[in-house]
Order: sequence, then C-alpha cells, then structure tokens
Amino acid sequence: MTVVALLSVAPVRSGSMAEDVADAVAALDSFDVEYETNPMGTVIEADDVGTLFDACEAAHRAVDGDRVSTVLKIDDKRASDTSARSKVENVEAALGRPARGSRDGT
Repeated sequence: MTVVALLSVAPVRSGSMAEDVADAVAALDSFDVEYETNPMGTVIEADDVGTLFDACEAAHRAVDGDRVSTVLKIDDKRASDTSARSKVENVEAALGRPARGSRDGT
C-alpha cells in the first residue's frame, strides 16, 4: 500500500516563513518517506498511514512558534500501490502533454 499526502506546516505570523518551512521539511528526513516540496506544501509518500502520521507530527513539531497551522490531506488508496508520480503521469497521458503551463502560455 502507498499513502500519499499533501502537508502544509507554517507558523501563524507575518514575514517570511522559509526558515520555518525548511525546519518542517528537514524533519521528514528522519522517516522512511519520499517527499517533494512545492509552493503550496509538501507531497509525502509512505508505505503506511502510521509512518505518514509520525512524519507529519515531526514536521509540525519542528516549527517553533506560539501558533502553528498544519493542514494534512491524505489519499490512502488501499487496493493498489499507486505513487504520486504515477498519478501525475496519468493526468499527463489524458492531457497529451506535461501537466504544467505558464502565465504567458508557453
């Protein structure tokens, strides 16, 4: 089984959160997960929900602050082992092109 999730962790405050987000992402290195960070969060893949929750808890705790906001969205596809990359590849196959674009249309 593969569990895929989108995790977003950030302190609730003004100013740049890059250092705090970096701390959360670095915390994932202690777990048997694969991840990729994007502008809206970090996509995480784990073999099971327990590993995923442990990694996400560590990322949440890695952010120091009086108030920390964490959003977690989980896709627990129990009938097959579908990776996050294969999900994107399926969309790209349906599009007939890479699933990305730019503001100027190129």
